[in-house]
Amino acid sequence: MVADLSQLVKAYDVRGVVPDQWDESLAELFGSAFVQVTAADAIVIGHDMRPTSPGLAGAFARGAAARGADVTLIGLCSTDQLYYASGALGLPGAMFTASHNPAQYNGIKMCRAGAAPVGQDTGLAEIRTLVEQWSEGAPQPPAAPAPGTISERDTLTDYAAHLLGLVDLTSVRPLKVVVDAGNGMGGHTVPTVFGGLPIDLVPMYFELDGTFPHHEANPLDPKNIVDLQARVLAEGADLGLAFDGDADRCFVVDERGAGVSPSAITALVAARELARNGGEGVVIHNLITSSSVPEVVRENGGTPVRTRVGHSFIKEEMARHGAIFGGEHSAHYYFRDFWNADTGMLAALHVLAALGGQQKPLSELVAEYDRYADSGEINSTVADQTASLTKVKQAYGTREDIAFDDLDGLTVTAADWWFNLRASNTEPLLRLNVEAKGEHTMAAVRDEVLTLIRTS
Repeated sequence: MVADLSQLVKAYDVRGVVPDQWDESLAELFGSAFVQVTAADAIVIGHDMRPTSPGLAGAFARGAAARGADVTLIGLCSTDQLYYASGALGLPGAMFTASHNPAQYNGIKMCRAGAAPVGQDTGLAEIRTLVEQWSEGAPQPPAAPAPGTISERDTLTDYAAHLLGLVDLTSVRPLKVVVDAGNGMGGHTVPTVFGGLPIDLVPMYFELDGTFPHHEANPLDPKNIVDLQARVLAEGADLGLAFDGDADRCFVVDERGAGVSPSAITALVAARELARNGGEGVVIHNLITSSSVPEVVRENGGTPVRTRVGHSFIKEEMARHGAIFGGEHSAHYYFRDFWNADTGMLAALHVLAALGGQQKPLSELVAEYDRYADSGEINSTVADQTASLTKVKQAYGTREDIAFDDLDGLTVTAADWWFNLRASNTEPLLRLNVEAKGEHTMAAVRDEVLTLIRTS
């Protein structure tokens, strides 16, 4: 097919509707281009449970092998299991998944050896250019004198062992844990990772089904964790865990059925990772995580580093600072000991270890990490993003008690509150996040900013 890749190739990955926007013939070209851009002589490929994933992964493998690269297929896996394989085997990798997108979508997350990200500035733009040219009839480079081999390898057991080697769970008390896999890859990884732990596992929607018959596999949307919240209460469980479709993100529900802020999880894990590293180290957080995160990092001897929103920025800063850990408000958690890549499963193991290592319920345990009132992310459709940002900045610009920065959008900070207003990269939206020391102040600032944005 002759492809319009403008809507297919995103900032960090490839994602679109199959077969309308891309198909196996295009996947084969992506495989060839990936090998050419990364100069790889061997790669590893994994895929999720979507009906189109095996075919697309196989086509990508054929394209890579035609360029002379040996291909290791690890089959069904979570995205962080693919990152494990890339890191442990020292190979560039490709994961076929559309994460939490609806069933008709599929995509490719690509990385260099050691799970180093491939984004627009690190090879993805070059891959897109080659695929566009070849799909329009430009000649490909000559096939390799000998095609690469295609072999299969199971990495699930080794992946689980690696994660369990990074968290001490030997002395935790027995826990009852409800896990909602959303018919995604958590149903594949959780039984093996949790298998030897003192856990009474209550599985929900573990059947691998890329049509997502129960709910979207996106736990950040409150409607998608309603089933989990009800089940935690019904079972009298100690906590609930929800994974997204490719199981690289994990969302936590406490024993009362209340969602635990990903910022609180970031702070909790940061404290544990700092303790594991002798009370020293850099922790990365993006600029819309809670103020509690840098506070907890400093209280535990670490150095917080603030960055823009987006996993490629987090991974770059992780590498640049030699950071031990990084967290985002979107429930992505990054670990130095996992090749700076994100793994929700490792964050979940930290939560289990923290909870099981003492007697308090989870709600009390995380209370010290959840110190402020926040609005969550609120989207507003606007005609002119720049004009709206300017209007908000002017409205607060006359006040002497206000500080501004433009690391990512506009952040406005006062003594007892802050807000960030960012433009979406893909839609005519402004995204607002507000945090304050009290609920009343947060609501007042939120409503004031929204009125400025939404009135002409």
